Amino acid sequence: MSHHAYRARQAGAMLLPDGAHTRFSLWAPSCQAVTVEAEGLPPAPMEPQGAGWFACVLPCAAGTRYRYRVAPDLAVPDPASCHQPDDVHGPSEVTDPASYTWQHDTWRGRPWHEAVIYEVHVGIMGGYAGVMADLPRIAANGFTAIELMPLAEIPGGRNWGYDGVLPYAPESAYGPPDALKALVDRAHGLGLMVLLDVVYNHFGPDGNYLPVYAAPFFRADRQTPWGAAIDFRQAAVDTFFVDNALYWLMEFRFDGLRLDAVQAITERAWLQRLPARIHAHVERGRHVHLILENENNDAGLLRAGYTAQWNDDAHNALHVLLTGEEEGYYANFTPDPTGALARVLAEGFAFQGEVSPVTHTPRGSPSADLPPARFIIFLQNHDQIGNRALGERLTTLAQPQALRAAYGLVLLCPQIPLLFMGEDWGSRQPFLFFTSHTPELGRIVREGRRREFAGFSHFASEAARHTIPDPNAPQTFAASRPDADEPDGPEHRSWRALVQALLAIRHREIMPRIPGARAMGATVIGHGAVMAQWRMGDGAVLRIALNLGERSASLPGVMGGRCLYATMPHAAAPFLTAVPPRSVVACLIEARNE
Repeated sequence: MSHHAYRARQAGAMLLPDGAHTRFSLWAPSCQAVTVEAEGLPPAPMEPQGAGWFACVLPCAAGTRYRYRVAPDLAVPDPASCHQPDDVHGPSEVTDPASYTWQHDTWRGRPWHEAVIYEVHVGIMGGYAGVMADLPRIAANGFTAIELMPLAEIPGGRNWGYDGVLPYAPESAYGPPDALKALVDRAHGLGLMVLLDVVYNHFGPDGNYLPVYAAPFFRADRQTPWGAAIDFRQAAVDTFFVDNALYWLMEFRFDGLRLDAVQAITERAWLQRLPARIHAHVERGRHVHLILENENNDAGLLRAGYTAQWNDDAHNALHVLLTGEEEGYYANFTPDPTGALARVLAEGFAFQGEVSPVTHTPRGSPSADLPPARFIIFLQNHDQIGNRALGERLTTLAQPQALRAAYGLVLLCPQIPLLFMGEDWGSRQPFLFFTSHTPELGRIVREGRRREFAGFSHFASEAARHTIPDPNAPQTFAASRPDADEPDGPEHRSWRALVQALLAIRHREIMPRIPGARAMGATVIGHGAVMAQWRMGDGAVLRIALNLGERSASLPGVMGGRCLYATMPHAAAPFLTAVPPRSVVACLIEARNE
């Protein structure tokens, strides 16, 4: 596999093979004329190409900064900019896709059944170099993939990444593009896949100039929670995002993409076509994974070529059982969280067309035919921590023994586990929502966030809402950064040992058996208690019994088999007829040789 496997893009600045000339291409259907203003050169009119496209070739090399003048009083960055050294309003910079020399360019990725995902925020970890420095520890703990929160250039340097406005430009506050390539390269050398969260459903509120020169990029008739819907019916828009996916996968060698909130993409047909279009360009024999976040629980997309989906239903059921919380979207799960958890383990989604008690509309579609590895299971992620008003982690909300038992299920079941940064050592540091917007936009975000929580009993009073941290304050970002010494504290060493032990068992006993695995059903055995079974690919039966309740839960028979892990003495585990409170046991019943 050559590190020259990047491909030409329709939009943006493409350095030509001579290294001394660059082709500029812009879709600006709302403009009659467009000029390129490149440093060191006189303004150059772009030639109309038809269908709203403008293009020209200029004698400039990598490192040249440029803008497009789309109106007498407005020059804008390139919407397909590959580097924004001066933030979202500054000029774009021509890059050389071959400037980085790959050390591990024969890496083919890993098959999906080997995935154990560690989600990180690059800024919190100190930029691309900070993440790269932590990779050996992450790999040694038993993770096989890291997932980076979005990297599209954001206003300022402090942001979750979902306010990106330049989807091709890796956030410059974290380091130059080649530093991101070095991170990916180092991860591959350690056997780690690198997944990237991409946002194709909206642009952020600051620095998006597209409506000025490309109004048809957006639909006038459809809205999302973040503004006008992107119009994927337009050929130029369709290609812009397909090219973007291939840019990250081919030029930066990412092993997969997680598509954020695809329920806000109005063209489902575009989503259905995307996997085949991507795999048609990726080198044969390379493992590339496409992951969905989809509130709609659309199992049809998982049959259309997507690798897996974040399973919020699993999280929500487990969270209600661990914390007793009932407000907001948790109200969907409070009538029967145990039954919801059993259905998640047996069939994938808890909601498969049932009416949501919160929205009063049907949600989801049948998913029982899908194998367990199509679902990503987690106790926490950036959303589930950071969308809380105070950003608390489960270590501060749940009873510790029950939480440890829940990790036994998450890390040993055949669904694909994901942990958020700091979970592997039981961090108690909050992860808050943070931004670095202009003062006026910062005020709007701060007031909007406080209004958002007004419906929660804890924040019913205005005084209580004023305790919610200001997202735009630098200290909110600083408060989310784990203390460098935290992972080595005595309390955290035991969490690390737990995660390492469970992942060692997963590598040895579970991973090799996941291909071909199928759920055999799950039974509610008490409040907060379930027993689930899977027929693994080699014919063995994996049986996990979890009891998050405060009373012992009777099993329908004995556990049986060979104990893989238990919170009680291992020797007793196969003979259990009841599961003690706040405990988990996992046993493997080997296939009989006929």
